[in-house]
Amino acid sequence: MLRRVPTIACRAVLALAFAAPLLAQQTEKLDMASLGKIRDEGMNRSKVMEITSYLTDVYGARLTGSPQTRAAGDWVLGQLKGWGATNPRFETWGPFGRGWSNEKISARVIAPNAYPLIAYSGAWSTGTNGVVTGEVILVHIDSIVDIANYRGKLGGKWVMMTAAPDSLVPHWMAQGSRYTDGRLDTIAMPPQPQPARGPGGPGGGNAGRFQAQRELADARAELLRSEKVAGVLQMGRGDGGTVFASATGSRAADAPPSPPTIIVSAEHYGRIARTLAKGIPVKVEAEVANTFYDADLNSFNIVAELPGSDRRLKDELVMLGAHFDSWHTGTGATDNAAGSAVMLEAMRILHTTGVPLRRTVRIGLWTGEEQGLLGSRAYVRDHFGARDSTGLHTKPEHDKFSAYFNVDNGTGAIRGVYQQGNELVAPIFKAWMEPFKDLGMTTLTIRNTGGTDHQSFDGVGLPGFQFIQDPIEYDTRTHHSNQDVYERVQAMDMKKNSVIVASFVFLAANRDDKLPRKPAVLTP
Repeated sequence: MLRRVPTIACRAVLALAFAAPLLAQQTEKLDMASLGKIRDEGMNRSKVMEITSYLTDVYGARLTGSPQTRAAGDWVLGQLKGWGATNPRFETWGPFGRGWSNEKISARVIAPNAYPLIAYSGAWSTGTNGVVTGEVILVHIDSIVDIANYRGKLGGKWVMMTAAPDSLVPHWMAQGSRYTDGRLDTIAMPPQPQPARGPGGPGGGNAGRFQAQRELADARAELLRSEKVAGVLQMGRGDGGTVFASATGSRAADAPPSPPTIIVSAEHYGRIARTLAKGIPVKVEAEVANTFYDADLNSFNIVAELPGSDRRLKDELVMLGAHFDSWHTGTGATDNAAGSAVMLEAMRILHTTGVPLRRTVRIGLWTGEEQGLLGSRAYVRDHFGARDSTGLHTKPEHDKFSAYFNVDNGTGAIRGVYQQGNELVAPIFKAWMEPFKDLGMTTLTIRNTGGTDHQSFDGVGLPGFQFIQDPIEYDTRTHHSNQDVYERVQAMDMKKNSVIVASFVFLAANRDDKLPRKPAVLTP
């Protein structure tokens, strides 16, 4: 192909573009004395693991709408007030739906031989109203036609609807890991363009299949209710005693009750299924006590500030945040007491060290994240604006916003930042990362990581960022599982993360200008 030679004007523009990152690095002001104070406080007098222990050991799992979440939130407000934050408060959003909590679960096989089950209640399912004993039946309902085969046959029985695998995949590799330099280099590379998807391409034509699956699920649920089954035994994802669990019922206030649903470890589920396959009856005895909370269908976010001191900039805002809610089987330690504790510790560090803050710093701890970023989306909509089919509609606070920093990828050490497609922040963040290379923070990537609350801010054109973190055991062991407990949180990583977050917030709060935003996306 013919290669064009740039004109003098074009060459000048290109030269400026290539010089911009170097220029930004040279002009970014790093108050090393204040950064030193932040590091000293965060590494040598840290409270981050104490905060984590309160959120997990004392208050436990924090399913949105549960009384445990409210109690944990009350404790956090008290801590923030003690650390000098102004106006610690709950900001209500909703409606979310019914709250739910599990108070008791006991499940065991009593015949042909007795053994206890590793089992957890599915969220928003009903309890058993006392001890319930019944035979187990494995049903095969692959279509609406199959429903008729079980009418009048399921009453009082524990129902299984999934065949057990012959074996589980061995763990050939370690469940925990840190990023290697090579893996970080790959993350730092821009993503490859993906082919456009159309109705006939990958993922096209799925609407009909999803609709059929929904109709089948509704028909199964109606069958179980009408048959008055003892309950449902569901095979949990995971193995080796790790059980990943989530919701098996609806939080909607007008939803019909779902039967008691017990999520059983894969190994115990498999033993029951294989015994049934031999024609040998199996009996299960279980007691599940669950409570629904209907008095208040709303939820809340936790918000507080450290006021800015600069007369010109104090009305501008730098935010840090994490989601406060969790699932219910463990204590929500790596997902996401870890992120919440890091943000709370960052607030404590900024207050305790007395470092200057020209802009106001605001913490936001969100509920409803596990159900779809509900709390942060409501907060962004109420404070900054929203998009609809006609475009972006902003509020006055939108113009005063500088940046939002989020932690929600477990306990692993921060290794860099996802830029969320914002090319303009790369030289700024590169300069800010320089003092933390010895802590392993070396990587910038234009990429985005999805599924967490920074997307609520990015969605309305605000600079929102998530940090790159070592995976540790997040996906393999702790994320949404019964093993998401305090012991899986790594203390040294948490200290590093608190220092880095506090430092980034400090730098953003004291920068002469707000962080640059991505060019506006024009809607046709």
